Amino acid sequence: LSILLLSLGLGTTLTFASSHWLLAWMGLEISTLAIIPLMSQHHHPRAVEATTKYFITQAAAAALILFASTTNAWITGQWDINFDLHFFPASMLTMALALKMGLAPVHFWLPEVLQGLDLTTGLILSTWQKLAPFILMCQIMPVNSSLITFLGVTSTLVGGWGGLNQTQLRKILAYSSIAHLGWMILVMQFNQQLALLALIIYIPMTFSTFMIFKTNSSTTVNTLAASWAKTPALTAITPMILLSLGGLPPLSGFMPKWMILQELTKQNIPLTASIAALSALLSLYFYLRVSYAMTLTISPNNLNATTPWRLQTTASTLPLAISATISAMLLPLAPATL
Repeated sequence: LSILLLSLGLGTTLTFASSHWLLAWMGLEISTLAIIPLMSQHHHPRAVEATTKYFITQAAAAALILFASTTNAWITGQWDINFDLHFFPASMLTMALALKMGLAPVHFWLPEVLQGLDLTTGLILSTWQKLAPFILMCQIMPVNSSLITFLGVTSTLVGGWGGLNQTQLRKILAYSSIAHLGWMILVMQFNQQLALLALIIYIPMTFSTFMIFKTNSSTTVNTLAASWAKTPALTAITPMILLSLGGLPPLSGFMPKWMILQELTKQNIPLTASIAALSALLSLYFYLRVSYAMTLTISPNNLNATTPWRLQTTASTLPLAISATISAMLLPLAPATL
């Protein structure tokens, strides 16, 4: 396990540090290969199927990246990432990295894969595995502007529509991840720092959501209804974190959305900004539905009181406490980030 986790870290770090396309590709490959045993460690048909789907999509994306960077080296004669790309390989790279991250319209693997995994591996997949392609995407900006805007708008809309009638929490989280990445991609062509800020705030929010579901060991919306008997305090805090994911003020999730909308308006594309803002309402609906199921409905079995005795929990709740605080109370720091 430690070897795999170290390789996971190494792959991403390698991609961060590289200025050569081959090295960046190698980093992506290492982190893909390191997470595959983690994904299939539960010998369950669902897990194996998810691992296979993940491997095939990631291998295809990596091959596309390699092809695009080779084509770029063939046309321009250099391998440096920081150098301007030729138009054709740049568009290909953008699509390949979108496939790596699971941006719409190449997002179809993400909900399926996330559904087949346990919550911890799902957490790694939807936070850590997004970092390397994200940084690469930041480094090749600004490329084909209309393609990027198309990816961003489609992702925010798909992330909103897709999660509406889901009952599986992991699929809801997958669609929420697609929508958030769409916001980041939209603003990335104008301001990479802002996109990075959105990612930095998205990670603790997703971390807290996954850890809450793990603490309650629930994977469907219905099983959340019994959580008030297990963890009353956590049940009270959860809606704040979910609404922070939805981007409501005065929670920290509002800060990136607000700044992104401001930046898009500054760049004189109000229509795109309006579509993004309206699609955030779709996402907000399913976060509200999860919060409602968790805090305002009573579980169908008769739990009429909180459990009088509990086994002492062995899991550490400190990371969850820290990330929950971050995802609820970071908004006053907004002027500092500006």
